[in-house]
Amino acid sequence: MANLLWLQGGACSGNTMSFLNAEEPSACDLVTDFGINILWQPSLGLELGDQVQEILKKCVSGEIELDIFVFEGSIVNAPDGTGSWNRFGGRPMKEWVKELCDVAQFVVAIGDCATYGGIPAMAPNPSESTGLQFLKRDHDGGLLGKEYRSKAGLPVINIPGCPAHPDWVTQILVAVASGRAGDLTLDEFQRPKTFFSSFTQTGCTRNMHFAYKVSTTAFGQRKGCLFYDLGCRGPMTHSPCNRILWNRQSSKTRAGMPCLGCTEPEFPFFDLAPGTVFKTQTVMGVPKDMPTGVDKKGYMKLTAAAKGASPAWAEEDIFVV
Repeated sequence: MANLLWLQGGACSGNTMSFLNAEEPSACDLVTDFGINILWQPSLGLELGDQVQEILKKCVSGEIELDIFVFEGSIVNAPDGTGSWNRFGGRPMKEWVKELCDVAQFVVAIGDCATYGGIPAMAPNPSESTGLQFLKRDHDGGLLGKEYRSKAGLPVINIPGCPAHPDWVTQILVAVASGRAGDLTLDEFQRPKTFFSSFTQTGCTRNMHFAYKVSTTAFGQRKGCLFYDLGCRGPMTHSPCNRILWNRQSSKTRAGMPCLGCTEPEFPFFDLAPGTVFKTQTVMGVPKDMPTGVDKKGYMKLTAAAKGASPAWAEEDIFVV
């Protein structure tokens, strides 16, 4: 049986809520079918106050073996690097996190805040928030530093998202708990490649509209690509959101809302400056951020040709019941 401890830092609890909605496998399956012993989790743990501190102390001392340490939310370092703005169990949370990471066999960061700092780390970052090993793209910007390795020899396993899809979380936890962590291949941002090699655009029902540059300028429409006008980041965001659907049936783009790129280190992009959300940022009509692998000159040639070759049916609503 693998012991798992889950703590929250600077968080909205969104990843906990997502985790509790997991289906393949569910949170209950982790315990009943895969032998994970949840020592404590903010929404599941029965212990309070001193009882929780006792669990943490026993994990740090080695009296309780900590197989998997899960952290959700940013590392709050304010004020002045002390971390006192986020206290837990009688001391700054960052101190507990550092000590627990030192004894854990595996460390898993859940959500964009824990992985890269997320929304709390937006400029001017008054909470001095970071992720566990990253601050945005800076690998040395996190609490643990670039060279950190868990007792099992792995860096922090990052599962980003705002929130992360519940099944990404439970499937990675099962892989770790069942001794298959060695099968995980991580990318440069320490995301499991099994989920983060493809793009959000992969499987998007609007790909034909993207190809023919048929745009939409309104939310919730069934036709039209969201990239050209509404700021969709699907072509340059690594996630399986259109392969592993949310609630088993949909995704943001399928519902007519643009992808905001929440699995990437830079999220939220442009620090949510006015006029940058739900609006494609362009220079002379050319997007500032290109689909991955496409240069500006190639983009201009491609879109001009695509628009000219667009068939009439590309403008029609094909999702008629």
